[in-house]
Amino acid sequence: MGGAVPPGGPPGGSGEAPPKPSRAPSARRLILGADPATGYSARLSYAPDWLRPSIRMRLTALYGGMFLIAGVLLLGSVYLLVGRRLADQKPPSFEVTEGVRFSDALGRELSPDDLNQFLEDRQGNQRDLVLHALLQQSLLALVLLSVIAFGFGYLMAGRVLSPLGRITAAARSVAGTGGSGLHRRIDMDGPDDELKELADTFDEMLERLDRAFDSQRKFVANASHELRTPLAINRTLLEVALGDPAVPPELRDLGDKLLSTNERSERLIEGLLLLARSENELTDRKPVDLAEVAGRTLEQVAPEAAERGVQLRGDFQQADVSGNLVLLERVALNLAQNAVRYNEPDGWVEMSTSSVAGTTMLTVANSGPVIPPDNLETIFEPFRRMRGDRTESEKGVGLGLSIVRSVVRAHGGWIEAEPRVEGGLIVRIGFPGPTV
Repeated sequence: MGGAVPPGGPPGGSGEAPPKPSRAPSARRLILGADPATGYSARLSYAPDWLRPSIRMRLTALYGGMFLIAGVLLLGSVYLLVGRRLADQKPPSFEVTEGVRFSDALGRELSPDDLNQFLEDRQGNQRDLVLHALLQQSLLALVLLSVIAFGFGYLMAGRVLSPLGRITAAARSVAGTGGSGLHRRIDMDGPDDELKELADTFDEMLERLDRAFDSQRKFVANASHELRTPLAINRTLLEVALGDPAVPPELRDLGDKLLSTNERSERLIEGLLLLARSENELTDRKPVDLAEVAGRTLEQVAPEAAERGVQLRGDFQQADVSGNLVLLERVALNLAQNAVRYNEPDGWVEMSTSSVAGTTMLTVANSGPVIPPDNLETIFEPFRRMRGDRTESEKGVGLGLSIVRSVVRAHGGWIEAEPRVEGGLIVRIGFPGPTV
């Protein structure tokens, strides 16, 4: 028997707990939003700037390398010029003079030729000492100046690339909201150079995309509102007509079919309205307890689960999130309804909430038929169903998971869908934790 159970309680009815969700070792996973494998965080993490092969580091290496090469060339040129200049200087030569005698440090008498050779050797030694001292001190100065040049180059590269940082931050901000933050602009000031031209082009692109998305959302919302009135009139007329006891059975059957079709159209319109609403960026966020939302959801789908013979199980831990309560309830309800309707007799559905590393998680797992991994990419698209039909109205109108995706994106979260080996699906949703 199906039935909702209290948080953490055992499943009721059959006396047997459904098996824990099992992950296919080689199953393909579909991830929408930030990858939960990076620590269940919706933020992108990067290594420090000095460890990344960034443009700033490459420009720093370019500036410092050019200075180092120029310094080496200058040092080599000075060394050669000084060496050649010293080599051109010859010691004075002595001629034989009557009565003049020369001796070395040991008192040995030196001839003029020996004296000239001694002076030449002494000058060569002095030249070598001077060149060695020049090379040593020049290398030390070159090393110190190279360090200063690399540091100065790093600062200058950061200053030159700072506009790119603003452009990247704006693009990342838009991407982090799933496209709902298209109203943001860079508005870069400064000289009219290539970087400002790039920023202005990016702003112009965001402006066009914002107008296009806004126009699309308004069209869907206005069209849905316009269609609700005739559908409500049709439903009223059909109900009044079928309320007459004298209606023939053939007409009653036809009226029931028309009412069913009208009800499906109303559900479709309601889904389109909710989808258009969920595509907008959230401006009013309030604290929401996902555990409470999930508990109410299981209670809401319990009658349908009991009718289909699907067992419900809940394991709810404290899971706070900042967002829109109505939209988050719709996420939990759509996932639970899909898990119940696309299940098998005597199947099970498990819903749980938790908080992991600053991320609030909602997990829904269910038994059911085996899902091909290739179908994961289509189940979150509007009007797509697992079996590919677009006319069956018994299980919904094909907007449930697309609404889930839009709501999750509007909240800055991610979705992970993974087929089970035994059949069925595991859907994990992560939201950024509430800000203090």
